[in-house]
Amino acid sequence: MTPRHIALALLVVLIWGLNFVVIHEGLAGMPPLLFVAIRFACILPIMAFVPRPQVAWRDLALVGLLMSAGQFGFLYSAMAAGLASGLASLILQAQALFTVVIAAAVLGERPRPIQLMGMGIAVGGLVVVALGRSGATPLVGVLLCLAGALSWGAGNVASRRCAGASGLGLTVWGSLFVPLPMLVLSLLSDGPGAVGDALTHFGGAAIASTAYTVILASLVGYTIWNGLMGIYPASNVAPFTLLVPVVGFLAGWVFLGERPNAAAFVGGALLLVGVAVIVLGPRALTRLGARRQSSKRSSVTPSAP
Repeated sequence: MTPRHIALALLVVLIWGLNFVVIHEGLAGMPPLLFVAIRFACILPIMAFVPRPQVAWRDLALVGLLMSAGQFGFLYSAMAAGLASGLASLILQAQALFTVVIAAAVLGERPRPIQLMGMGIAVGGLVVVALGRSGATPLVGVLLCLAGALSWGAGNVASRRCAGASGLGLTVWGSLFVPLPMLVLSLLSDGPGAVGDALTHFGGAAIASTAYTVILASLVGYTIWNGLMGIYPASNVAPFTLLVPVVGFLAGWVFLGERPNAAAFVGGALLLVGVAVIVLGPRALTRLGARRQSSKRSSVTPSAP
């Protein structure tokens, strides 16, 4: 990748990593599911400028409900319940673990041994986080964030039916299926009074947070990301996403004063290492095998007389 494209990839990592702090600030005084509904309702006008992905409506709805409504509904609820933004950015990466498990159950894709090793490391990290959490890390927040990761993983498997469609197109058009369910759930869980009060007191922090998530995290982030994916192999671009939770963790520390205990730090590191092994391990083994085969062929090639 050229230095310019590496810089663009890192810009997306920065935007997506800071997104967790921005969400935390916007959630103050806002019912989480209502906030999700507002976020994705603001994405809908972008449909006028983004072509609809050429996929079946049922597949588009499934991706929208799982990757957008489910993932962010649980994530926002976890953070509203008191889960630190940095820890949320790490726990959410368990989606890689859930993706492998769901793909094995639904699609019959058998994980490779190195992926099983990575899954074990990731699960170990989650156990360390859960057992070593302090009073400032509510168990319900951890569980809700894991539910968001599970929904994201299921959405990853569902998106296999949308192969070839752009991530931006799926995000924008999948947003059709988010606002109404989230609004209904918010009305049921928070009550009409709380929803009405939040809408009439939609302050500057909530407006800025919504603008950031819609314009930068969704529109700018996916536009750059899809452009890079169209130029380079996915194996060159996708690993950059492993830096997102690192940025999220550091941003929560710097901007919100979140001080993780030793268990959160160690468990988060183990989780991230496990995800890296799951994502990068098979590619590394494939390349190593190709090099060995090439070395064997060159060693048996007869020398010129």
